[in-house]
Amino acid sequence: MISVHDQTLAGALDRLVGFRCEFYGCLTARADALFELADAVLCAEGPVTSLPELSLVPEHRRGHGAMYDALACGRIDLTRLTMALAGLSLPRRDGQLVIAIDVTPWPRPDAECSPHRLHCHRPCRCDGVRQTIPGWPYSVAAALGTGRSSWTAPLDIRRLGPHDDPTEVTATQIRELHARLHAAGHLPAGDPPLLVVLDSGYDLVRLTWLLGDLPVGLLGRLRSDRVMFSPGGPRRGSHPGRLPRHGDRFAFADPATHPEPEWESTGTHPRYGDTRARAWTRLHPRPERRGAWSDHPGTLPLVEGTIVHLAVEHLPGNRTPKPVWLWFNHPITDTDIDHLWRSYLRRFDLEHTFRFIKQVLGFTRPRPRHGDQADRWAWLIVAAYTQLRLARPLTPDLRRPWEKPLTADKITPGRVRRSFRRIRHTTGNPASAPKATHPGPGRPPGRNTHPAPRHPVGKHPKTG
Repeated sequence: MISVHDQTLAGALDRLVGFRCEFYGCLTARADALFELADAVLCAEGPVTSLPELSLVPEHRRGHGAMYDALACGRIDLTRLTMALAGLSLPRRDGQLVIAIDVTPWPRPDAECSPHRLHCHRPCRCDGVRQTIPGWPYSVAAALGTGRSSWTAPLDIRRLGPHDDPTEVTATQIRELHARLHAAGHLPAGDPPLLVVLDSGYDLVRLTWLLGDLPVGLLGRLRSDRVMFSPGGPRRGSHPGRLPRHGDRFAFADPATHPEPEWESTGTHPRYGDTRARAWTRLHPRPERRGAWSDHPGTLPLVEGTIVHLAVEHLPGNRTPKPVWLWFNHPITDTDIDHLWRSYLRRFDLEHTFRFIKQVLGFTRPRPRHGDQADRWAWLIVAAYTQLRLARPLTPDLRRPWEKPLTADKITPGRVRRSFRRIRHTTGNPASAPKATHPGPGRPPGRNTHPAPRHPVGKHPKTG
């Protein structure tokens, strides 16, 4: 009789094998080289530090020329791949699907021949003054789990161009992701709506207006110097005129302007001590015709939302806590306050994913010239990380002598990668064996009389 543990392992292995076969089917050109390149990323000893050295990994049975040719001329069916990612089992928080979206830069400061570079936000550690670096920004959407974990489920990644409005790109990304999750059966009728968590760098008010027709909850952080207004009431005085659009002033930095909260919740957190969350509904900012709103036809709309203020006793490391103001685009109840601010804190799990794919999987190690080549490499990294997530139940704890043992529910992506070579032997390899060939002619002799054109670093045209 097969035990429950054996059935669980067999189911996890079937899901991993199914995704590997589906991923191979998404590669429409140079499929064998691209698939084995992803396996080389997963089976390499130590962090990925050089792209041509991946061709020396035994799982990559082709030369470095085939690797560069695959990144330059390969093709990936992104429609099929994104549906395959959305069709997998996704983690939930209290029965709700929570998606975090954030932008991570691929620094390319010296790539003057690479087009479509932007000034990406990245604080410099040398002098602390420079806050940007030329590169390619990538917007990543990933599903968040429960508890303190370094695991997420990446579902989408796309590069921002110099002529893209970041808010409109994010709105399109959320709308398309919602459609795929609904088609995959993750958002059935009666379940809580999709919750999207964002950082303070997004225009949450305009994003709420762009997604007003979509049943999606938007949760993000606001600056502590913002000013909101309540709905305009009846006209004051006896003189005739139009009704006021704005009511009482609500300044985040001025407690005297704060009325009694409509909802309030107190508790104790193991990391932050005593917590107090308050919420005020139907507040809106004063619209201004600048930035992305400069081309808006007619009267600027009043976008209302719920403001949540979180106060904690202390931060880890005895740091002084700062005020946290959150924007939510729907009315809430008293049971939703704790779920909202705890879901926002889980957004930082995405930072662990960024650090892992950059420092271990080598997301920013290659130096491609064109953005479409970088996009292929980015999707290979997403597919490789997804295979690690699916192989998590199949992985023993292969730890170093100086590392602490971890249980199955706390195993990290790095330790799963150590044993992926063993797991790979049980999953099979859909890629065909390489054909016998000979080296190419190499670089032609003589000087290059046609140097590559230089491209300036672009800027977002619609940012305020």
